[in-house]
Amino acid sequence: MDETATVTAETTITTTTTTVKGAAGRRGGQKKKAVSKSTKAGLQFPVGRIARYMKNGRYSQRLGTGAPIYLAAVLEYLAAEVLELAGNAARDNKKNRINPRHVLLAVRNDDELGKLLQGVTIASGGVLPNINPVLLPKKSGGAAADKSAATKSPSRN
Repeated sequence: MDETATVTAETTITTTTTTVKGAAGRRGGQKKKAVSKSTKAGLQFPVGRIARYMKNGRYSQRLGTGAPIYLAAVLEYLAAEVLELAGNAARDNKKNRINPRHVLLAVRNDDELGKLLQGVTIASGGVLPNINPVLLPKKSGGAAADKSAATKSPSRN
């Protein structure tokens, strides 16, 4: 019974392909589906578009094939890092949506991203909450300890 199942499966799998002459003498037949450079590199960012921008930007006379892939990978990593930290900041504020304030908090609280984006102004981001310790009121526990220490010290008359 197993042999008949394999025979029928083999007959259904075999198909005939005919090659038909196409335009300009090219061979027709089954065409391969186009695979993008981003898919080949396993990236989400558009490698082809970045390559086009690098060519049109005239940054150099020649452009290697690996350069746009590397740049796309770096940009994708940075975007993922910022989005992860901004998502954490949004969750800390009990929000489901990331807004510019969350992006600013994420970037400024991270040492490396803060250094990278030091001179960048994020629109509608606000500022980091920061109060100088000198401006804060004195702690009541510390003041009571000072008074008791002052009474124990000998007085100079």
